[in-house]
Amino acid sequence: MSYKSFNNSTMKNYLFLLMITLLLLNCTSANKKEIRELSQKISNDPYFPFVKNRALEVMKTGFNAGDGYREVWIRDYNTFIELAAQVFPKEELKENLMVFFRMQGEDGNIMDGFTPAEKVGAQAYDFIYSEREPRYAGHKNSVETDQESSLVQTVYKYIKLTGDSTILNDTTGGKTVSQRLEESMNFLIQKRFNKQYGLIIGATTADWGDVQPEHGWGVDLDENTHPAIDIYDNAMFIIALNNLTEMVPAFKSKWGPVRDSIAHNCRKHLWDAAKQKFIPHIYLEKGSPFPANFNENEIYYFGGTAIAIEAGLLNREEIKTSLDEMVKRVKEAGAASIGLTLYPPYPDGYFANKIMNPVYSYQNGGDWTWFGGRMIQQLIKNGFVKEAYEQIQPMVKRVKDNNGFYEWYSVDNKPKGSGTFRGEAGVLFTAIRMFDDWNKEQLPK
Repeated sequence: MSYKSFNNSTMKNYLFLLMITLLLLNCTSANKKEIRELSQKISNDPYFPFVKNRALEVMKTGFNAGDGYREVWIRDYNTFIELAAQVFPKEELKENLMVFFRMQGEDGNIMDGFTPAEKVGAQAYDFIYSEREPRYAGHKNSVETDQESSLVQTVYKYIKLTGDSTILNDTTGGKTVSQRLEESMNFLIQKRFNKQYGLIIGATTADWGDVQPEHGWGVDLDENTHPAIDIYDNAMFIIALNNLTEMVPAFKSKWGPVRDSIAHNCRKHLWDAAKQKFIPHIYLEKGSPFPANFNENEIYYFGGTAIAIEAGLLNREEIKTSLDEMVKRVKEAGAASIGLTLYPPYPDGYFANKIMNPVYSYQNGGDWTWFGGRMIQQLIKNGFVKEAYEQIQPMVKRVKDNNGFYEWYSVDNKPKGSGTFRGEAGVLFTAIRMFDDWNKEQLPK
């Protein structure tokens, strides 16, 4: 090779590398500018301080789910214990958890919630009582399969928040909390597991909901129930197993493989790769409760998708695709936020319980920050901070506009259901704290 050809070749390589370097520098500069602008928006957000302060005020008034509920529900407590830890001593947080263990079923099942026994009036539920905890009456909406997973997750959060892992060694009924946690997971495997698909089962409900379509009240498994498999129950189980094996490493050899198997089967049986979404249900021996000509897979489940992301079932590209689909469907529905339960909703009359009718009512297309806020949290965790900030805006704005937290919102963004809804307060408080933490990381080192 001649010196001239060598020199020309070297020069071309040099110019190419220079061009790439300049492009990277420009991209880096633009990215830094975008991060600075986002950081300033978060710092100066007009709603965040109000929402945080209002959440703290609401939390000080009790642990019941909201002013429309007298019970302390475990699925709600799981989403506001971080908020509760800001205003209550750890002993009170722990005592609420211990009530669930004292009232645990002999088969390991965990109830939904408890209320003071003397306040039990008309028999709206088949109440649960325990000699170990005479102060309270409990209930369980057995159509759902998230109570056991919710308790494991809440104990995990309690330990992370307080550093008090001694709760695992506390005993009730001759068993430690760690033993009772494992018994709750055993209940799901022994009583709520389908061997054909290798997944957890429940009744047919609307996404994460606790109302089945077959009859009026719709919260109890019975001869009318159509058993089914959905992503929400199984994603909650995966998260619980992740938490359990971290809290009690000795359980990892047994429960780690179970977790891996459930995750694999979620992808295999519930993820529709072509449509890039989770199918609503796998129906079992009794089939679907809906008409044969109804294409249920047109429905997109927002809440279950958010929990699947928390469970680590979707990669970053799939998370972005899921968010884009949520935003698209929110616009199609004319709704306010990605807290939308599902879209399109089930047709009017598909659920016997009137609260699910007409469409866009309650869990049938209502807009629930309680789950939308959890999607915000997952977006932040997975690096979609800009998108998370954009999507939280309608959620925090309506807290200010309505001077408080509500259970759900209509498709035209009107507050509905229970007021002072602590689940909404909790998920928004945690999301805003996550934005604050992200902002602190942007400060010069």
